Amino acid sequence: MLAVLQGLTTIGIVVGVGYGLARTTLLPPGAPVVLSRLVFFVATPALLLETLAGASISAVLSAGLAVTALTTTVAWAIFLLIARLWWRRDVGSAVIGSLASAYVNAGNLGIPLAVYVFGDAALVAPVMLYQLVVLAPIAFVALDMVESGRRPSWRRVLIQPVRNPVIIASVIGISLAATGASIPQLIDAPLKLIAGMAVPGALIAFGISLRGAPIPGRGGRAADLSVVAVLKLLVMPVVAYALGRWVFGMSGVPLLASTMCAALPTAQNVFVYAVRYQAGVPLARDAVATTTLLCIPVLVAIAGLLS
Repeated sequence: MLAVLQGLTTIGIVVGVGYGLARTTLLPPGAPVVLSRLVFFVATPALLLETLAGASISAVLSAGLAVTALTTTVAWAIFLLIARLWWRRDVGSAVIGSLASAYVNAGNLGIPLAVYVFGDAALVAPVMLYQLVVLAPIAFVALDMVESGRRPSWRRVLIQPVRNPVIIASVIGISLAATGASIPQLIDAPLKLIAGMAVPGALIAFGISLRGAPIPGRGGRAADLSVVAVLKLLVMPVVAYALGRWVFGMSGVPLLASTMCAALPTAQNVFVYAVRYQAGVPLARDAVATTTLLCIPVLVAIAGLLS
């Protein structure tokens, strides 16, 4: 319990540094975007490559991946059914709401949580892989159909995940782990340096993004936001814990990690997708802000109950 709280405190302090920087004139207006892109496209792939290359295949393709897939499906399906059958929302808004309910912030908060709380970034790899390889492409298919009025080509669907640097780095890392090969020293040394900025860079970028965040509820539907928050911060961690413990027989750190990852807030990517397709923008914006604020006591509570 103490180690978990210390890890969360460390994360909170670094996020606070980012928020403090945002309140000064030290950084130019475009700095948050540059930092976020640097972390996502360069530092995070380097960290995952380094981590997965030295991990066992069983640790990556483990019960945690199954728990993530099932938990995400439950949250996604519940919101989709409520939005379409009960509220009669349009397809675009329903898809964005489902993403907001199930797509966790594995990059900006998941990796720091895995590194500083559990000491192993590989614990969050199954979450990122499932979201980027399965969840996002399915959502894009539905949103593309709404936008264009026709079914997108299978080529576009299959190529989309492959273009993601996180996926490419993860596949290389898993391949190295499976074959027992190691990264050449000439490449490994600079790779470690680049990977070292992934966690602090993500946390600082996240802290900067909190500055000036809109007040949740303005322009959106309160009912939708309430369901998203309940699914994201209550249903998902409960389902993850139940599946992990009683279906897959998990315990200790893997069970705690799966449960806490399920309680992470809605990813900022959901807002990016909503803006891109002009669907459910207010809900996506409010979901990110609300779940980010409320996830802190939830994570602390989970740590206290399961540690």
